[in-house]
Amino acid sequence: MNAATASLPGGTWTLGNATITRFGYGAMQLAGPGVMGPPADHDGALAVLRAAVAAGITHVDTSGAYGPRVTNELIREALHPYPESLFIATKVGANRDAQGGWPTARRPEDLRKQVHENLRSLGAETLDLVNMRMGDAEGPKPGSLAEAFATLVELQREGLIRHLGVSNVTTEQVAEARGIARIVCVQNMYNLAHRHDDDLIDRLAAAGIAYVPFFPLGGFTPLQSDALWRVAARLGATPMSVALAWLLQRSPNILLIPGTSSAAHLRENIVGAGLSLSGEDVADLESIGR
Repeated sequence: MNAATASLPGGTWTLGNATITRFGYGAMQLAGPGVMGPPADHDGALAVLRAAVAAGITHVDTSGAYGPRVTNELIREALHPYPESLFIATKVGANRDAQGGWPTARRPEDLRKQVHENLRSLGAETLDLVNMRMGDAEGPKPGSLAEAFATLVELQREGLIRHLGVSNVTTEQVAEARGIARIVCVQNMYNLAHRHDDDLIDRLAAAGIAYVPFFPLGGFTPLQSDALWRVAARLGATPMSVALAWLLQRSPNILLIPGTSSAAHLRENIVGAGLSLSGEDVADLESIGR
């Protein structure tokens, strides 16, 4: 572990055979508006990715659906050949349509195509982690993931995937996936106001499985909370900093992947996530989700 990595808030977590920083980087915001097309500032996007690695971040989250393929191609241009320490997580299970929608694509042939597209666009021989994305753009939906997940298990056996995870899933789907193969993470929406996975996070922590929350401040509709603003004002910090710090302190298996298209904002997020929250702060924040 280098000096930059050691200075990141939250320390590290072991995912399978890889030790990665709990503070990671999500590449989704590097694509154009609506997560479609190229960024307005191509060189700026490359600079953010390089700044993330220079800061010691070893966990980068992406998807072939972002752009589509835009964020993968930016990661390749900015960081390839990849440092040995870099761990790139991607996900499959959805495509993009001409209107910017996220239609599901989970037939075996769809998933094989997406895995091979991720390999090509990232310039990789093996994908570090592939999350099986279930549900839809509105959130998790009940139903079996067995057929889709079994396809990823086959691709793992073929040597194209190192580690498996699940995303946008119900608690029942997590259990079903674990009954089929080893998973190293669950990636769901979770934040101060959306606490539906509290019990799941604790069970995963006991099993040594990471939980990767997306939309730490509410997503495309930002979280509006007087309590959050109060705590942020008391600490002289931004609401995003407080939300990230709370997540890191919530459980040791939580890995952060906040996204930004600005190197300056990336540095702010790193500093902010290292805030120390008092018992009073935590009590105020936890009132939001009750």
